[in-house]
Formats: sequence, C-alpha cells, structure tokens
Amino acid sequence: MARLPYADLTASDAKPLVGRIVAERGNVLHLYQMLLHSPPVAQGWLGYLTAIRQQCALPGALRELVIMRVAALNGASYEAEQHEPIALKEGLTEGQLADLDAWQGSTRYTAEQRAVLELTDGMTRNVQVPAAAIAAVRKFLSDREVVELVATVAAYNMVSRFLEALDIHAHDDRPAQA
Repeated sequence: MARLPYADLTASDAKPLVGRIVAERGNVLHLYQMLLHSPPVAQGWLGYLTAIRQQCALPGALRELVIMRVAALNGASYEAEQHEPIALKEGLTEGQLADLDAWQGSTRYTAEQRAVLELTDGMTRNVQVPAAAIAAVRKFLSDREVVELVATVAAYNMVSRFLEALDIHAHDDRPAQA
C-alpha cells in the first residue's frame, strides 16, 4: 500500500490536468494519481515523460530496453509491469526481458543494445559514466539520440525512485477515478 493516500481526482486544482492525462493516456495511473497531490509537479512530469516516450527520435525498442533495465536495477515492479507490454510491442522479445538481470552473459542482445545497457547500468548504479560508455553508444546513435538516451535513463530513474519511495503499486486501492 502506498505511503500516502492517492490524490482526489475531483479536486478543483487537479481537474484540468486529470482531463489532459485521460486524453493522452486513457486513464489516470496510480503514479499520476499520487503526483496529483502537486498539480504543478504532475504537469511538468507529464510533459517531460510524454516528450521522452512519444516525441523522441530514439527507437522505441531501445527506450523500452532502458526502462525495463532501470526498473530491474531499482527493483521498481510497478514500472516493469507498466512497460513490459509496451516493450514487447516495440519489438523486444520475452527472452530479452527474461535475461535483463544477467544481460552481460546473454547472447540475446545486439552490440547496440549491449552498449545501451552498459550506459544504463553506469548511469543507474554510479551516476558518473566512463567516456567509453558514451563512445560505445555513439557508434550506433546520432548526437540527438545519445541525448535522448541519456535523458531516458535519467527520467526513468526519477520515475522508479518516486514509485519506490512512496511504495506505489498497481494493485493499491485508491479513490474512484473521475
């Protein structure tokens, strides 16, 4: 159970953003219902994560590989549950998802994916990454895509840390949605 109650979606300061979230996402996920305790934070979060997920040139399969690896490293089960179907839709295989915890020893990943996973691990575990990790992804990605890759790793570390700090899970009971 979450460490705070979920926000009231009918509150006057939340209603405009609730409408936008429903329009863009189909419903208000547990994550956004918690974020709506602070509509300005929820609004900024929605804009940033919408840009990461829907407006970047980084291929969707790489984006979802990053998200799933960050979730695995940070023990963020909610994040993994939400993104597993998206990852499969974007072209990752069930075998790749199953091997994420031991990707270094797996033969299921391309050289490009391995470079992306190495960068993801470095950013998530150590914050500072070796120049070699950036050089490795630059062999496959444009400068724009490298920036988007790094922003995706950073963004989903933010997501998982928020989820885990407040113990947010998809099975939590919460007030009815608007």
